[in-house]
Amino acid sequence: MISVKKILTVLALAFTAYLAARGLSWTGNVQQPLVIIAALLFYLGVTWFCIFRDSAAEPSPEQPVGDAPRHTRRLPVFAQVLALVCAASVPSAISWAVGPENRTASFGTWYIGGMGALMVIVMVRRRPITAWVGFVLLAIASMAWMGAGDAIGLGLLGSLVWLVVAQLVAFSVDRAARDTSRLTRLQRAASAWQTSQIVRQRERRIQVQKALAVAGPVLTRTVAQAGDLSDEDRLEARLAEGRLRDEMRGPRLLDDDVRAELERARRRGANVTVLDEGGLDDLDDETLSLIRVQLAETLRAATSDRLYIRTSPDARVAVTVVGRSPSVGAPSDEDAVDLWREIAHPGRA
Repeated sequence: MISVKKILTVLALAFTAYLAARGLSWTGNVQQPLVIIAALLFYLGVTWFCIFRDSAAEPSPEQPVGDAPRHTRRLPVFAQVLALVCAASVPSAISWAVGPENRTASFGTWYIGGMGALMVIVMVRRRPITAWVGFVLLAIASMAWMGAGDAIGLGLLGSLVWLVVAQLVAFSVDRAARDTSRLTRLQRAASAWQTSQIVRQRERRIQVQKALAVAGPVLTRTVAQAGDLSDEDRLEARLAEGRLRDEMRGPRLLDDDVRAELERARRRGANVTVLDEGGLDDLDDETLSLIRVQLAETLRAATSDRLYIRTSPDARVAVTVVGRSPSVGAPSDEDAVDLWREIAHPGRA
């Protein structure tokens, strides 16, 4: 499949080869043809090395922590050094080799466009400082050999325009990439927020349905009897309230056996508090089932007047069950602890 990168690479190769070929189209006698050929080969080697030489992807400095990695391919340091050496040596070598009478001929000035193209490549490879240093070296050498007016008129100004345009394009592309990355992060955050809202709405609907299933019959009887409830109806209302609180505060602790034992404890008059304070969120259903079996067994044997069932964030303990009952001859606020059971995480005890 033909990509934009491949097309640009082919164009860069063809253009730099064309510029180098101009240096071989001698229309007059040259003093050092071997030096010209060597300079041309060195220029082509460095230019094509800068085109094809890849480097390890470097993280973009704008990349936020936690975001997906985004990288830019930048020209290696060794290639930058070669480009600067080329910009410093090739103009002087060509100007000296063609002789004074040919320094303003097309085969004696090709290096201005050639070095400009090389610096554009360096700029595109995200090394702007190196590109501008190379252009300054080119400008100094060309002006020194042929004068400022001839150098500007024979291509130095065009190379400057290429370099400015290349930097503007590179800046625009990088800015577009940053904007795209920000937009992607915003879309991801919006999608996550929307998903969380959908999940919360579903959970609220489930809680409402459970509340209606638990409290609906009691409320219907209460309205039908205008609040004049019998002792049995009051007990059922208290049990319904307890079941509703259990479903809202500790749903991960509940199964049919645990619910049955909680209702049995309340029917005998115990005050039961169930509270999920975390620690069970990452457990699978099989592990939760083992914990619920132990919880049901603990509640089945409990005789306390007050029962407190809480999950634990501790890495070893999953659930703590505390039972309190009034001590003989002591005030009610000095209940004694007559039940303490720590249910360990299966496999971590």
